[in-house]
Amino acid sequence: MTRTNSRRTSRRAVYETLRRKVLTLELPPGAALSENELAASLGVSRTPVRESLILLVEEGLVQVFPQVGSFVSRVDPDRVADAQFLREAVELASLEDLPAELDPELVAELRRNLDEQHRPGLTVEDFFALDEEFHHGLLRLAGHGRAWATVVSAKGHLDRARRLGLQETPPEGFADQHVEILQAVLSGDVAGARAAMRTHLRAVFDDVEAIRERSPELFASASGAVPVRRNVVVWE
Repeated sequence: MTRTNSRRTSRRAVYETLRRKVLTLELPPGAALSENELAASLGVSRTPVRESLILLVEEGLVQVFPQVGSFVSRVDPDRVADAQFLREAVELASLEDLPAELDPELVAELRRNLDEQHRPGLTVEDFFALDEEFHHGLLRLAGHGRAWATVVSAKGHLDRARRLGLQETPPEGFADQHVEILQAVLSGDVAGARAAMRTHLRAVFDDVEAIRERSPELFASASGAVPVRRNVVVWE
C-alpha cells in the first residue's frame, strides 16, 4: 500500500470511528471536541482527526465556533424532519414495487430478524442494528436494497433522535410494529403495509418532542445559541 493510500485509509477509519461515536451518543450532543485528545485516544496524528471533523461538519454532525472550539452538534429537529421525509418517501415507495412472488430466503431472513428483536435483554445498539437490518431487508425485498446507502448517509440527526428515544422507550413496541408491517407485506396488503410503515416511521417525532421538553440542551434552538468560553466552555 502506498503512503497516500495509507493516509486515506487512516482518515477513513478515523472518520468512521468518530461518526459512529457521534451517532451512538458516545460523543453526546453539545460535547466539546479536542483534536489533541481525539488523536491521542485513537492513536493517530491530528491530521486525520482534523480532516474527519471537516467531513462531519459537512454532514452537520459537528460545529466549529471561531475562538471557542469544535463541538458535536446538538440534534436539529429540522434536520430530523428532512431525513424523515426522505426516509419515508423511499421506504413507502419501495412497498409499491414488491413483487408478486417474494424471495423466500429474504422472507426467512426478515422473520429471523423479528425473532431476534423480541429477544429479552437487547441493548439499545443491539436493537438499533436489528431495526436497520429489517428496514434494509424490506428494501431488498422490493428490489431497492442499494437505495439504503443513500438513506443512511442522510439520517445522522434522525438516528441520534431515534437512539435518544430508545433510551427512554422500551423497543418492544417498535418490534411489534415491525411484525405488523411484515404481516401486511406477506398478505399482499400494500396499503396496510404503507399505513403501518408511515405510523412507525413518524413515531420519532413524538420522541423528539418528549425528550426536547425534558432535556432541551440536547437540541438545537431557534436562537442558534453559541457556546462561550469561561473557565470552561458552556452553552447559553
